Amino acid sequence: MNAHDSQAPGTTDGRVSGRSSAGRWLVAAAVLGSGIAFLDGTVVNVALPSIGRDFSAGLTRQQWVLDGYLLTLSALLLAGGAAGDRYGRRRLFTGGLIVFALASVVCGLAPTSGWLIGARLVQGIGAAALVPGSLALIDAGITGVDRGRVVGIWAGMSGVTSAAGPLIGGWLVDVASWRWVFFLNVPLAIGGLAITGRHVTESRGAPAAGRPDVFGALTITLGLGGITYALIEIPTGGATPLTLAAFFVGATALVSFPLIERRVTAPLLPLGIFGSRQFSGANLTTLAVYAALGGALFLLALQLQQSMGYSALVAGLATVPITVIMLLGSPYAGAASARTGSRAPMTLGPLIAAAGLGLLARAVPGAHYPSAMLPALVVFGIGLAITVAPLTTAVLAAVSDDDAGAASGINNAIARAAGLLAVAILPVAAGIHPGPGQSLGDGFPRAMIIAAALCAAGGVVAFFTVRTATPVTAHPLPGVNHACQHPCTRNTPTQASPTHE
Repeated sequence: MNAHDSQAPGTTDGRVSGRSSAGRWLVAAAVLGSGIAFLDGTVVNVALPSIGRDFSAGLTRQQWVLDGYLLTLSALLLAGGAAGDRYGRRRLFTGGLIVFALASVVCGLAPTSGWLIGARLVQGIGAAALVPGSLALIDAGITGVDRGRVVGIWAGMSGVTSAAGPLIGGWLVDVASWRWVFFLNVPLAIGGLAITGRHVTESRGAPAAGRPDVFGALTITLGLGGITYALIEIPTGGATPLTLAAFFVGATALVSFPLIERRVTAPLLPLGIFGSRQFSGANLTTLAVYAALGGALFLLALQLQQSMGYSALVAGLATVPITVIMLLGSPYAGAASARTGSRAPMTLGPLIAAAGLGLLARAVPGAHYPSAMLPALVVFGIGLAITVAPLTTAVLAAVSDDDAGAASGINNAIARAAGLLAVAILPVAAGIHPGPGQSLGDGFPRAMIIAAALCAAGGVVAFFTVRTATPVTAHPLPGVNHACQHPCTRNTPTQASPTHE
């Protein structure tokens, strides 16, 4: 039971019907808040070449524009959810909107690439409050009877936002400037603040034991930051004392993190949950598949514009088939996995996605979109659609109901961190070092082959670690791993649906 500071009229515990006016306003606030985080997740890739031209920024700076956001988001995602439960979900959600909006203004006005990267780091902090906070508001504010339906509405609207991101971003870049990609967040955030302040009641979780795990949050941020800095900077600047020190500090922090988590009362990462082979295996599959996804889409946006001459809008249109297939196919994959278990789709899906990535190696200058690219994107999208929902089901089935929320949050954070590391590592592994606006050359096909191998490895891991039958008795409201995913719905006394994320 959530403890509410104030109660909505006509309820006994502060929760309202999803069909009521108060319920609709709550959903609108959640969609607006999460929508700006999802929009930035799909729109910035398309804007990167234009940003690079304006700032004469090569690949390293473009990597930081994307990874700056992913760094703070992935490192603080678990802390954001815990802070909302402890200090107030509406309070943290509102704070996230304010931070995200202010950082977006700085992004849009940034005079240099350094300013832009710094503001992106702050955006990620705001998003770490918004991503888990949007669904926490629904969980705390909507009655159990309506919660599954409301989450479905939230998922559909989020999917529309994600699908529209590349189109809106490409159009803004072509007709105005990449800066409007960030300015667009401001009216959305203002609308979210207005609705939240007027129509959403405050709520908290059960009283937390012990102090907040601030040291753990700082350690994981330092670890990911140090490693990412070294991986991005060493290929162009060499192994300087600064980059070597960053790598050493980052590696030390990552090694120290689990030791710290063993000793705190309320850890961000409850290590005991990894005692399940299926849970560990499903998260290794997540790491592999989402690393392949994040790295491939980052380089594909650059390849389409810098090597193949696509405009920003056409580049955004080119990748829409992936999102459309995900939106249409994920629910069916989730329902099928509920009947047959997660092992088969989690093995087959990454292998099909790997085939699509392998086909994308043909996306080189002179290649025709209908014959060389569209089939690859369709195959890749089908593979992801088969994988995503069963992956969430396998994660949740591997733990007890009491640990389901923590399991979902860990899986979300791993998916974000996978994209962060892939953006830093994949260009290096493929030998891609273009200057501002230069072609990616022969490195792009190599990168797609590497991403395909990584994705296929995720399927192999799933085959050996995931049980054939994966019954799930409780579905918590999770954060969202990637913008094209459907979040799962929680079983209620009147609804028992398969997990979709």
